Amino acid sequence: MKICIYGAGAIGGHLAGRLASGGAEVSVVARGAQLEAIRAHGLRVLAADREMHVQPRAESDPAALGLQDAVLVCTKAPALPSVAVGIAPLLGPETPVAFVMNGIPWWYFHAHGGPEDGRRVPEVDPGDAVWNAIGPQRAIGGVIYSACNVKAPGVVEVTSRTSKLILGEPDGRVSDRAQALARAFKAGGMACSVSQDIRSDVWAKLLNNFSSGPACMLTRRHMQDMLSDPVLRAACTRLVEEGMAIALAHGRTLRGTAEDWIALSATLPHKPSILQDLEAGRPMEVDSLYQVPLRLAREKGVKVPTLELFVAMMAQAAEAAGLYKRRNG
Repeated sequence: MKICIYGAGAIGGHLAGRLASGGAEVSVVARGAQLEAIRAHGLRVLAADREMHVQPRAESDPAALGLQDAVLVCTKAPALPSVAVGIAPLLGPETPVAFVMNGIPWWYFHAHGGPEDGRRVPEVDPGDAVWNAIGPQRAIGGVIYSACNVKAPGVVEVTSRTSKLILGEPDGRVSDRAQALARAFKAGGMACSVSQDIRSDVWAKLLNNFSSGPACMLTRRHMQDMLSDPVLRAACTRLVEEGMAIALAHGRTLRGTAEDWIALSATLPHKPSILQDLEAGRPMEVDSLYQVPLRLAREKGVKVPTLELFVAMMAQAAEAAGLYKRRNG
């Protein structure tokens, strides 16, 4: 397969390494030092199971890459408007676009069914830019569990012992296109499955983000250190419980307990991506990860005092750093 990774940061770089190792024809859309390093020296991915050194074609302009069999968007949510502007040269009539991103995705209500079918998520897709430029019919949902960081330009370090990718069609079909992508990842040693309920998978990953992201960002500590404080651990447990209640109100019953989710994070000396973004001076995903779930809670009348407090503090901290702007209303 001819596959383009749009956004070759930590996660995108890891996925590019897996695909290329498995024999796919991989290209990446990147920028800055990461782009120059990949062009000059290739891409190195340091994972527990193997070290990958691959040579994907790297460009800043998607038009230089031509039509693709599939595209994976691995940018952060604030970059989606620029993706909408630039992605067209990669898309043939049948090219699917998998969005491997955190938070409530822009396509969430596409093929949802019921009165909410077709609703938009304006915090994530302002002005329907992605909806109109790419189209929900191309979208494949993606949920990734992989603790990664860019150790140096062109070098991605995977700190989790295992990683897994979940793909899923918004309408629940097990499609040929999703299965083809899954096979390409498995060929490169990445555990990859095709879900018939990708929205539940989105909520499950959100619980993972709730378990550590807000408190790590505010304390500037990695997961293991932050959760070693019993007061913070209790607050994060309440935050996960509230996330489970929001998911349930929206028809998604998630397995396990809040403490189960906390226990998973408490063993990792890893900085969650939202803290990495703060420290690197990158735009922060406060909206897709936390503001949208907060709005969805309010719509269903779910009481979420812990989430409200954390979101208010995060928004102010991110705004003070010049990395986030709160929407009016």
